[in-house]
Amino acid sequence: MRLRALLETDALGLRLLGGDDELDRSVRGVMTTDLRDPSRYLTGGELVLTGLAWRRDETDSEPFVRILAGAGVAGLAAGEAELGDIPADLVEACGRHRLPLFAVNETVAFATITEHVVRQVSGERAGDLAAVVDRHRRLMTSGPAGGGPEVVLDLLGSDLDLQAWVLSPTGRQIAGAGAPLPGPVGGELAGLHLAAVRSGRRAPYRATIGGVAYSLFPIRNNGRGAVPASRDVRESVLSDWLLAVEADASDWPAARLDLLQGVTQLIAVERDRRDAARTVRRRLAQEVLELVQAGAPPAEIAARLRVATPVLLPGLGTAPHWQVVVARVDWDEQGAPGPAGSGVAGGPATQALLEEILVDPAVTGPDSADRIAVAHSGDEAVALVPLPSFAPPAGGADDGTDPDGPEPSGEDPALHADVLLAAVRAPLSAGLADDGRLTLGVSASVHSPEGLRGALEEARHARRVAAARPGRVCAAGHHELASHVLLLPFVPDDVRRAFTARLLDPLRAYDRRHRAELIPTLESFLDCDGSWTRCAARLHLHVNTLRYRIGRIEQLTGRDLSRLEDKLDFFLALRMS
Repeated sequence: MRLRALLETDALGLRLLGGDDELDRSVRGVMTTDLRDPSRYLTGGELVLTGLAWRRDETDSEPFVRILAGAGVAGLAAGEAELGDIPADLVEACGRHRLPLFAVNETVAFATITEHVVRQVSGERAGDLAAVVDRHRRLMTSGPAGGGPEVVLDLLGSDLDLQAWVLSPTGRQIAGAGAPLPGPVGGELAGLHLAAVRSGRRAPYRATIGGVAYSLFPIRNNGRGAVPASRDVRESVLSDWLLAVEADASDWPAARLDLLQGVTQLIAVERDRRDAARTVRRRLAQEVLELVQAGAPPAEIAARLRVATPVLLPGLGTAPHWQVVVARVDWDEQGAPGPAGSGVAGGPATQALLEEILVDPAVTGPDSADRIAVAHSGDEAVALVPLPSFAPPAGGADDGTDPDGPEPSGEDPALHADVLLAAVRAPLSAGLADDGRLTLGVSASVHSPEGLRGALEEARHARRVAAARPGRVCAAGHHELASHVLLLPFVPDDVRRAFTARLLDPLRAYDRRHRAELIPTLESFLDCDGSWTRCAARLHLHVNTLRYRIGRIEQLTGRDLSRLEDKLDFFLALRMS
């Protein structure tokens, strides 16, 4: 906005005292000060408001005005409430430095002027940014991407002073301008966003973390090809991106909110484009999965894997090992578990979620899932994860690898179920709320087509083991498929509950009444394979104290912990509880 526009606004009570030939200067902001030297707070283009408390005598005006002119401010507005008429020495100093000077009537509060300037400047910036965003949208929808989400986020920062980040549903940073968002904050924002979406609240959602206010905007494409609004929100809640803005949008005008909604649609177009780029990897995974499930000859599966390897691991000199990861999201509907009962499409949504889960949470950017191929079969998603050949460091032995290929890693790159979900469990649990469950199983790594069928079944069975556990987000790996654990998923829920209650409830009741630690003692005793010495050392107890506790456990339950079958019963009860 121009200084002339301020002078022509009667409600501001401004009277021009000098600088009528400088009224076309642009005003970029407003600042109120009574400091003798406010230079460190000035960036140029401000309208400076002052009550003249800095002025002790006529010699103070010249250095004050010189500082303002040197900082490039647009103009000076002095209040008449303190001294009445504006001092002549201030008028003369402004004239010498060609700085426009206004008198502010004592009936007009500085806050009124500040609010007016901020509203006008923000509106003009938003209008300019909206035009840029609209032009960028046309470029992206009609041709190659115009720089990705980072371009729009840079514009938000430079034109509206808004710092913003695009986050995945697990809190991983997809894009951002300026300083990256700390990982824990991203995960917490994602969880709050998912909980708000599930509650049906209207966006944007307000969140405060560490005293900093954020506004969260869902990223959805409402344009051509958008999914109808009547769709069950559970079909997309665990795969949608979000825009986190470091600001409280609760008092924003409608124009600014509309602008941010336009930004989210622009980012949604980019997300759709990148999803389409995954089509090749998804198709490769689907073809391999269908061959494996159909019992195709290993040679045919190997041929498909040779096609997949250059796409997923370009430049790899040796054939990789492979792992299979199986995931499933189940929703409850009036007591009927699973997608069949709820009518919520499970496979495609879980496919997109699994692609995100398999990305290292420390990796930023939207293209970091380029080496992940995920298919879906029915209501479950199946990932084919290539692993570079693992060779522990050896003393120069010939390991048979391609000398022109990359050096084999000295660290085992295999996925581990517990590590896989550690960083995403909290936000995803918020999205699953009270009616959803995510279960995931991970196979051991295999290095030949013959092993893929077994790896698929192993991952599926590990997922069923995870499903037998309590909690909204559960995972199990191949190393947990010991003989006793294999039986657990097939035991009916009511039988498991009755079995664990019969063995453990007396111990829990005793612990509550006496503040004892019989359950932790029992767990440690079994973990130490019944060794009195090792268990006592682990619990920092005297052996006689440990013997007393074990005796109390046997007395309360009628079991004998020296017998193998009773140890096994306690072990299973603890695993199922």
